[in-house]
Amino acid sequence: MPATLLARSEGQATVEAALLMPTLLLTMGLLLEPACLLYTRMVMGQAAAETARLLVTSSDPPEIPKQFCLRRLAAIPEVSLFHVGGSDDWDIELSNDEGAVSVSIRGHARPLPLLGLLASGVLGCDGEGVILSVRYEAALRPSWLGGDAHDWAAVWDR
Repeated sequence: MPATLLARSEGQATVEAALLMPTLLLTMGLLLEPACLLYTRMVMGQAAAETARLLVTSSDPPEIPKQFCLRRLAAIPEVSLFHVGGSDDWDIELSNDEGAVSVSIRGHARPLPLLGLLASGVLGCDGEGVILSVRYEAALRPSWLGGDAHDWAAVWDR
């Protein structure tokens, strides 16, 4: 009698694992996916803020701040869950109007299908994927402050 009882419970762990593993993996995916999108937006926001500070203190041509911003955006992995495409696929817009600075960064991500529907509903979506965009605007330079960083440094060289 004990041998038949043992034979009945031999495959129980396999059946439990077969039911538990997909549920566990789905739960981990649902937790990791928003973290990946939030990481991308966090890096985009920080890159926009640093680029805005560079725009205020620099008299360089617009290509230099864009390259600076692209170097900061390189911290985002080239995986479709984080960002679709390479460094050429970022849309960066810069504006500097007498100390009122605006930096806009736009990119795309392709989350997994289950969360992709929710993310596209919240963030928006087009043919390339879920739209990730950040805009940083600030008046970083007071109106009474004249010159640029080179002029300020020249004061100390006298």
